[in-house]
Amino acid sequence: MQRLRIGLAQINPTVGAIKENVRKVMEYVEKARGLDVDIVAFPEMVLTGYPPEDLLLKPQFIEDNIRHLKEMASNIKDITAIVGFVDAKEDIYNAAAIISSGRIAGVYHKMYLPNYGVFDEERYFQAGRKPIVIEFNGTLIGVSICEDIWYPEGPALYEALEGAEVVININASPFHVGKWKFRERMLATRASDNAAIVAYVNMVGGQDELVFDGHSMVFNEKGELIARGRPFEEELIVVDLDVEAVFRGRLHDPRRRKEKLFLEEGEVERVKVDQIKEGKRALPPREAHPPESDVEEVYKALILGTRDYVRKNGFEKVVIGLSGGIDSSLTAVVAVDALGKENVTGVFMPSPFTRKESGEDVMALVENLGIDFLTLPINRVFMSYLQLLKAPFADLRPDVTEENIQARIRGNILMALSNKFGWLVLTTGNKSEVSVGYATLYGDTAGGFAVLKDVQKTMVYELARYRNSIGEGPVIPERVLVKEPSAELRHNQKDTDTLPPYSILDPILKAYVEEDRSFNEIVSMGFDEELVKKVIRMVDRSEYKRRQAPPGIKITPRAFGKDRRMPITNLYESY
Repeated sequence: MQRLRIGLAQINPTVGAIKENVRKVMEYVEKARGLDVDIVAFPEMVLTGYPPEDLLLKPQFIEDNIRHLKEMASNIKDITAIVGFVDAKEDIYNAAAIISSGRIAGVYHKMYLPNYGVFDEERYFQAGRKPIVIEFNGTLIGVSICEDIWYPEGPALYEALEGAEVVININASPFHVGKWKFRERMLATRASDNAAIVAYVNMVGGQDELVFDGHSMVFNEKGELIARGRPFEEELIVVDLDVEAVFRGRLHDPRRRKEKLFLEEGEVERVKVDQIKEGKRALPPREAHPPESDVEEVYKALILGTRDYVRKNGFEKVVIGLSGGIDSSLTAVVAVDALGKENVTGVFMPSPFTRKESGEDVMALVENLGIDFLTLPINRVFMSYLQLLKAPFADLRPDVTEENIQARIRGNILMALSNKFGWLVLTTGNKSEVSVGYATLYGDTAGGFAVLKDVQKTMVYELARYRNSIGEGPVIPERVLVKEPSAELRHNQKDTDTLPPYSILDPILKAYVEEDRSFNEIVSMGFDEELVKKVIRMVDRSEYKRRQAPPGIKITPRAFGKDRRMPITNLYESY
């Protein structure tokens, strides 16, 4: 029986850290060699990290990645590696190097360049023109990159018609909740339609607002899943492929014979790699990992995104303003799970409007987490502001101005601690608040990273309950989960004084922000017309706040930032 042993190295590179990325690639090359792997595949643009954005406009950056690729290739022997990098010819290309016997045997250029959502590849790259097939000990293997595999008539089709029994697709595919299900359905279809084994390797790790979730997969020629990598973890997935089964299956499928008549000679590039491995040792048994719930995968994405943003940007410790509310509590728990309790400091900054119960809930959370803690009351500072502004504010009633002063005092204190001790400030606002501008610019938006920026309020509660259900016991006090949300910036304040209940607000926001539904469509979903108008106005008028807010982890199909780019100066009315 003819078998090909492949390795899918879903690893966590860092943008711009070319030397470190090379070191990590070589580490996994050695792991694969130790397991008698024939071909090991690495993620898209693994040498540069993804996405490198305007680093790609620096010729030196391109030259450095090519130089390191060539140096690395000379050390890869007795195994074939497929490595993502940036190639330069008459232009630059998102490319995959096929490395064997200490040399670069061939290079594939990505043919389909995504230019939607968070992707800007047409800004940087030229599209490739030819699919490629590797001749490997009598087995034909196609190579493609990320977006290529999503097109039914893309490179995979031509490579299969050329005879490829296996198609290896290397990826930097960002996470959003449930995306792995779409990938799985698409890959199963691509495998069965082309009667080819499809091996899909994806990157892992956080990069600014993006998280890459791994979930590497292998499907046989029938479209059946035969291997899946762990989500959100680095891993080498090693699989023995029954290549002869592809040949047997194709004998019973005459469709390819007719389609192949339209394939012109030379339309697919061929690269020959000679490598013989005899007497492979049996593979160790793989543990089966069932798919996770949406809430569990979002929680893991938040942990990975927070850890990588903090660590990759050179920070060790973070500081969080704790209010006794659900958002700051969940942010603190995520930070502890991502960085360790010794690297998290909580700060409680009560004002004249802070309820006694809030202080008790903060103390209970701090005790449960075991983090360092500071109490810095802002009463005197707040009163000094009011005294300073007494003359210009004479005869004017207190309003949101006095509320925002409190939030800005707190933001100032957190940034002072950040400057003095080198701690990164984690902001605590959620997507529902960010959407409608229910936040104070330079106040609770002040900070370096927004953990919950793309998490709606209703999902915040789900995540908190999920986290309380695992581990050694609940960490977020039960009262935090059941009390009515409040900013506590005036007496007896509640979020519902300004906003509709989150159970109503969140579906409207999802329809308008994530799905681009019209006013009439949203109203037809059963929502009050005036309420929908109010929410849309709040979203549209808050764009200037969002532009000045820190980055945060993308977990939905459409997050603020690169996903949704609206003008600040905008007089278009959506209703």
